[in-house]
Amino acid sequence: MKYSDLAEKTVAELTAMLKEKKTELFTLKIKKQMMQLQNTSEVKVARKDIAKKSIDERCCIIVVESIDEAINLMNEIAPEHLEVMTQNPFELLPKIKHAGAIFLGENTPEPIGDYIAGPNHTLPTGGTAKFYSPLGVENFMKKSSIIAFSRKGINEIGEECALIANTEGLTAHEQSVRVRVSKEEIF
Repeated sequence: MKYSDLAEKTVAELTAMLKEKKTELFTLKIKKQMMQLQNTSEVKVARKDIAKKSIDERCCIIVVESIDEAINLMNEIAPEHLEVMTQNPFELLPKIKHAGAIFLGENTPEPIGDYIAGPNHTLPTGGTAKFYSPLGVENFMKKSSIIAFSRKGINEIGEECALIANTEGLTAHEQSVRVRVSKEEIF
């Protein structure tokens, strides 16, 4: 099942679906523990109502049978933030293909990346990490493509280019290539 299919399901639907697969879902237990944490003197949550609503409506913890299954699921979800807290998180890094920001190890919480470590807080959301990267300096740099062909180069692939241009119905493009294609080297 794709993440987009999961995202449209309610917590109750996810629970039923996961029970069918004999996978445990600890959502209610975790929600209760998180609410208890919010009410202790040790942890203060300034935006408690927003956090509670988010936990109630969007929280879901899925227990998988293997680390590979977890990685496959995360690559499908393509999260904005991904915290990897295993004994050897760097060993898993080559397998992680789609995440906006990856936080490795138990000493690397999300705010470190958001505010201090150097990257920024503008990350791809909603699964878009599959095809887009975090905002970076390169997004503000102007680039130009520079293309230069030799006579030999245009002769080798010019006909293919002319055929593509013709297929698109761009006959002026086609002709601009054909007039340059020659069987002889000029220089």
